[in-house]
Amino acid sequence: MKNITLGSTGITAPQNGFGALPIQRDDMETTIHILRKAYDGGMRFFDTARAYSDSEEKLGRGLMEYGVRDNIYIATKTAAKDPENFWKDLETSLKLLQTDHVDIYQFHMVSQCYKPGDGTGMYECMVEAKEKGLIKHIGITTHKLMVAEEIIESGLYETLQYPFSYLSTDKEIELVHKCKEHNMGFIAMKGLAGGLINRSDAAFAFMSQFDNVMPIWGVQREKELDEWLSYMDESPALTDSTKDFIAGEKEELSGDFCRGCGYCMPCPKGIQINNCARMSLMLRRAPSENWLNEHWQKEMAKIDDCINCRACTKKCPYELSTPELLKKNYEDYKNVLAGKVSVR
Repeated sequence: MKNITLGSTGITAPQNGFGALPIQRDDMETTIHILRKAYDGGMRFFDTARAYSDSEEKLGRGLMEYGVRDNIYIATKTAAKDPENFWKDLETSLKLLQTDHVDIYQFHMVSQCYKPGDGTGMYECMVEAKEKGLIKHIGITTHKLMVAEEIIESGLYETLQYPFSYLSTDKEIELVHKCKEHNMGFIAMKGLAGGLINRSDAAFAFMSQFDNVMPIWGVQREKELDEWLSYMDESPALTDSTKDFIAGEKEELSGDFCRGCGYCMPCPKGIQINNCARMSLMLRRAPSENWLNEHWQKEMAKIDDCINCRACTKKCPYELSTPELLKKNYEDYKNVLAGKVSVR
């Protein structure tokens, strides 16, 4: 396992970060066990967010109370849109994380690049928080390619967090290279493409070719953690066979498919777009009987209520025609339920 440095931050850690979004679905006891096992296994970079319900509290209980604060890096996020809520979020995060500072504080899922003097006062808040020692480094996250490019060129941020996996386009891969040119750290979210990638060794090997990328693997179950920790001693290599496999995956999944980012939400008719619009792929690439249970049958049936307002299309960073994608997925779903199509 190699260490990577996140640009000008100087933060250096194993290229095997812990994404703490999924632990909000675990109970406290399970989470504490997973977090401490992750630390004992060598993970040192942990990413969470104020928006992830009790994830920050669990990190505080699992790691700070374990006495390892000086040995780890904590990144969290604020989705605040004004200075008042920025400071409320930061105060809450510090309290729940049981720390006096955050190593990387990130604007969460932005649709614009906050800059000094833009009238929002948001970037000024980051600078003040850094001057006070409440945060060490200023970061930002987005799903929008053009916004990401503007962020990099601005020179205002020390890290960029962006969806990145072996399914990424050439333009998205270029973001990594641009970050390196600007001495900017790159934090890779959705390294498994929201569950569409089901070979962790290939996902890991892809990331390993970049020396400025910190992947944060979303971990909910101990068996998932065990898989990532197994790579600490012997990391998967990007062999010719792995490259061929990835090429086949990209060919299969090229075109219009939902990445599950959730930018389109909420839907005025209550449709869970970020799952329903990619149900066909989930049935085939992350097979589970749970996708066919009564709950998801009801969720998919809401697609019939779509009013074609196209608000989702306007908000989609990938410019998908979401209503049509929903209808295609629902037709396929009904055929699977009726036994007309096999996904096994």
